[in-house]
Amino acid sequence: MSRTILAFDTPARLADWLAAHHASARELWVRIYKAGSGTPSVTWSDCVVEAIAFGWIDGQKQSLDAVSYLQRLTPRKPGSNWSKKNCEHATRLIGEGRMTPAGLAQVDAAKAAGRWDNAYAGSAGMSIPEDFLEALEARPAAKAFFQNLDRKNLFPIYYRLQTAKRPETRAKRMAEILAKLDRGERFH
Repeated sequence: MSRTILAFDTPARLADWLAAHHASARELWVRIYKAGSGTPSVTWSDCVVEAIAFGWIDGQKQSLDAVSYLQRLTPRKPGSNWSKKNCEHATRLIGEGRMTPAGLAQVDAAKAAGRWDNAYAGSAGMSIPEDFLEALEARPAAKAFFQNLDRKNLFPIYYRLQTAKRPETRAKRMAEILAKLDRGERFH
């Protein structure tokens, strides 16, 4: 399957592409030029904001070459979780009158389903739940391994516990995470 890779020198040009294709395209790979490349380019943050305005979301990032990388954008899937940061972006876009009907539909669906109120914090604002930390106390090997994890490996723990919808799912995830820590396995 071929993928669409496009570069945009301004957020407005990316918004123009999304306006024309958000309802029909399945993905877009945006080529983002690094600051020192000398090539005018949208930034990752520009991609996130413009995607949200059209009901899309950023996804994986891939290295491309010495001066640029690729950022995947896709339509937001039904039932997908929201980050607090993306909720802030959406609220700002609505206030500025820049949110499209497709973007508003995603916000409304998230609010109706409770996903808006349950938005997760990003890695900078994450807080590992107390009950998980208490469970670690009974598992010395897991606790010792956990204490040496960096933020990149702590975030998946936080995210998996924070986004579980049912108590049974959360309990199962917690048990799986603790077992993985007991074995000394990293998440990334």
